[in-house]
Amino acid sequence: MIDPTERKGHPDLSLPEAEKRGVYHAIYTRRDIRREFLPDPVPEEVLIRLLKAAHHAPSVGFMQPWNFILIENPAVRQELKRVVDKERKAAAIVFESPRSEKFLSLKVEAILDAPVLIGVTIDPAREGPFVLGRLSDPDTDVYSASCAIMNLWLAARAEGIGMGWVTIFRREDVQGILNLPYHVKPIGLLCLGYVREFPQRPMLETEEWAYRQPLSKHVFVDGWGRQEGPFWDSISKDLDKKDVWPWER
Repeated sequence: MIDPTERKGHPDLSLPEAEKRGVYHAIYTRRDIRREFLPDPVPEEVLIRLLKAAHHAPSVGFMQPWNFILIENPAVRQELKRVVDKERKAAAIVFESPRSEKFLSLKVEAILDAPVLIGVTIDPAREGPFVLGRLSDPDTDVYSASCAIMNLWLAARAEGIGMGWVTIFRREDVQGILNLPYHVKPIGLLCLGYVREFPQRPMLETEEWAYRQPLSKHVFVDGWGRQEGPFWDSISKDLDKKDVWPWER
């Protein structure tokens, strides 16, 4: 690794150490929240900051394909929960017992529990048919909106607000409930609110449903599956090393 004090020919544009730690802290302690929500309302000024953080996400061709639908009406929430429950029961069929029962026992949403519920949509027609970078891959609107959701998620963590991203629904169901135009697609229902705690481990790990895989399984050099050569030998020994940040010492 290069010592920052030894770099030549360009300025050091890294963040101050405390700010840098804050970014990594938010990344490593962000969780997909389902159970820990408190009833306390989220102040409007905080909610606006979160929406602005989402809106400052990168987007292919600067298309900004996202919209954010703030859902306040309890009847709309009930309808959204109904279609999520319907899809959750349908999804359980693909698993064999006892995994099917385990799946049904998992809490996969907090639509009625979270103080704030936001529907996130993408508009594939945003900026017209010829968006820079989109001609090669029509899914770039999804990639871009996903960046907006992650911006919001990390900003929420910095504000002490938990978030759960709900995707277990049929698009046409949510399109009808939220009165979306035919071409506008919902990609998530975001449940947000203050929480009792941020769990140390992801919920699906604590429920023994899935586990974080070693990073070394997912890093290759110069092609699929290639894990050899001097560069691989240099980095591979540290890929799975546990990160110890100053707040953990």
